Amino acid sequence: MTPVLAFDIETVPDCDGIRRLYGLPVTLPDAEVAEVAFQRRRAQTGNDFLPSHLHRVAVISCVLREGEGLRIFSLGEPEVGEREAIQRFFDGIERYVPQLVSWNGGGFDLAVLAHRALVHGVRAAKFWDQGEDDREFRFNNYVSRYHGRHVDLMDVLALYQPRNNAPLDEVAQLAGLPGKIGVGGAGVWEAYRAGRIADIRAYCEADTVNTYLLWLRFQLLRGALDEKSHRRECALVREALERHKAPWSREFLSRWSG
Repeated sequence: MTPVLAFDIETVPDCDGIRRLYGLPVTLPDAEVAEVAFQRRRAQTGNDFLPSHLHRVAVISCVLREGEGLRIFSLGEPEVGEREAIQRFFDGIERYVPQLVSWNGGGFDLAVLAHRALVHGVRAAKFWDQGEDDREFRFNNYVSRYHGRHVDLMDVLALYQPRNNAPLDEVAQLAGLPGKIGVGGAGVWEAYRAGRIADIRAYCEADTVNTYLLWLRFQLLRGALDEKSHRRECALVREALERHKAPWSREFLSRWSG
């Protein structure tokens, strides 16, 4: 069985990069640096969500289904810095050559990871292979939108029509899953500034489990799993959540009606 790696990231403004690009004083506090970027973005687009190259990765959360088991884990602060977290993520792709699964990963997460990998000099040969090293990757790789090695569930379920894009939280709840738990995307920057890294990680991990469970439902939808195998795969997720023993995982289990 091909390993499956569902993932999600949480980000904060790249304040060092913003200072460099906008010529801001190094003594200007991060909160004020970010506000300058937010104001510029609002003037340009009407909202303050920064473009992918102005984000910094705080955490990468993963669900890895490989062999006989399933693991839920995160890469990033406080254990390691951004560069090492991103390198480990791409090292995992190099090692397992997994089926990547995301929710809006093609529209945001992978673009941020690509920009930050470039900035840090990370190596990610397998991810970028489009047939130069492995001929099979010419016809199915991680980069091309309509290839299958990375499935952006939001994009696929919308039939590649942006007007049909739906939020993970709402689709998950409609499917009987808990949806978002914790700080929420809009609260990540505030939580980060307050040093609440554990809360950000919990929120990201819960989103990743929602994504993976929707992937299992999608596999049922497309006939890759039958009812029995779908129940077996969901049981593995429950077991992993019970082993995780974090407050968010207990809340997830209590709210999971499937």
